[in-house]
Amino acid sequence: RDAAAHAEPPQMEMLGLGGSRGPRTYRRRVWRGLRQQWKLLGVFEIDQKHEFYALTYMMKEGLSAAVQNTIDNPIPGPQPTVLGPRGREGRSTDDTNMIVMPVWEGGGCSDKNELSDDDYKLEVTQIHKVERLLYCCLCTLVKDFRMETFAGPVFASLRRSLGMGEREYQRSLSAEGYYLQFISNSKSKADFFLTNDKRFFLKTQNRREIRFLLSNLKNYMAHLEKYPHSLLVKFLGVHRIKIPNQRKKYFIVMQSVFYPDERIVARYDIKGCEVSRWTNPAPEGSQVIVVLKDLNFEGQYITLGQQRPWLLSQVRIDTAFLRALNVLDYSLLLAHQPLHQDEQHNSLSFATLIMRTKKSVNASPAPGVPGAVPEEDPTHLATEAHNGTLRQQVVEVTGGGGVESVDRGEPLESSELREFQAQSRRLLPNFKNPLHVIDGPEQRYFVGIIDIFTVYGLKKRLEHLWKRLWHRGQTFSTVSPPLYCQRLCQWVEDHTK
Repeated sequence: RDAAAHAEPPQMEMLGLGGSRGPRTYRRRVWRGLRQQWKLLGVFEIDQKHEFYALTYMMKEGLSAAVQNTIDNPIPGPQPTVLGPRGREGRSTDDTNMIVMPVWEGGGCSDKNELSDDDYKLEVTQIHKVERLLYCCLCTLVKDFRMETFAGPVFASLRRSLGMGEREYQRSLSAEGYYLQFISNSKSKADFFLTNDKRFFLKTQNRREIRFLLSNLKNYMAHLEKYPHSLLVKFLGVHRIKIPNQRKKYFIVMQSVFYPDERIVARYDIKGCEVSRWTNPAPEGSQVIVVLKDLNFEGQYITLGQQRPWLLSQVRIDTAFLRALNVLDYSLLLAHQPLHQDEQHNSLSFATLIMRTKKSVNASPAPGVPGAVPEEDPTHLATEAHNGTLRQQVVEVTGGGGVESVDRGEPLESSELREFQAQSRRLLPNFKNPLHVIDGPEQRYFVGIIDIFTVYGLKKRLEHLWKRLWHRGQTFSTVSPPLYCQRLCQWVEDHTK
């Protein structure tokens, strides 16, 4: 296994870039062998020899241009709503390989914090000319492609609410390094990619799943606005790549729950059931990344102490939302890493509490809304607090990770406190990706809810009946949304302390 993991990929005449077009069956056989080797690594670079290089090249180029369009046309403002052919209503950009084609109809937001119905329905197409030999599916020469962006202002608004600048987002998506492929043990046919810094996940989706997300996007945004510290995965963009004479490729961009991952020691995908919920762990000492499952976690606990009531409450809130959407088969992603000794002590220091409180209580909509206020000098913050600037934000931590009263200075306004509690907020950690990170006494946990596209329709109902007969006395994932919700909440309650 070790030899295979470090073996050099065999040389091929044409893989993603120009070259000879050998027999297609030969290429498939070689790629099948490469995938078997790469499965040992879990995550690896998609270089020019890789079968997904052409796709990820188009993703990177298209995303960079799409974000640039948002930078050039920030919300609020008129938004493109109707697309015309090149040369009629086209607008050339600095990039001669791309044409952006909007017809302006005065859409956009009536208020800087309000999204219009047109924003949710908006589709923007950008055409890219490819000036290099680029092959898709190992046989088709790509001369140009179209990148379509759905509901761009909506996702730009969400990114802004997370304290994420557009240029920062663009830099991560279009950095010079290759994208990474993540080999998953998921049963879905989706392909999983990571940006080179592992901050953002890109996942291919089918047309039905994209339609479901866009049709429920208002509900999703309303839920995140009502519960800013929600554990639901943060969708940052929905796109489609169109290549002439090829099938359209839909994909989504998400914030990675497991970021940063340098010190993570174990990862789990939890569904709260038994059937097919065991994965063979990686060999001891191996660098293989394996996402384990429910049965692998048995006998362990998520030790949170005072943060436990908040987690139980937020999981109930988020799964109730998914139950209302009639979905099932979503997963609770979980990872953990040990806290360093200085992290354990600093988390409850006065200056750090001020910083965490400022992150958590701040309810302004931009930038750095709940949860992502830029890091500041804790000494400076402590001085501000003593001078009275932050007196209303220095609070006691309750057993549920919320706030109760001011420890120093004036009392927190009762309306602010009620809003804080109603929104199920908590004191966020002074750490990157704070919305998905929860610190216990000794461990740092990464928690998020993903894969929320499976609707309990006729196909799933029939699958449920079949599994009831085949797996008598065992719990399996295909159950009604109310039962699925209840069971996952029970799992979290049973495995936390």
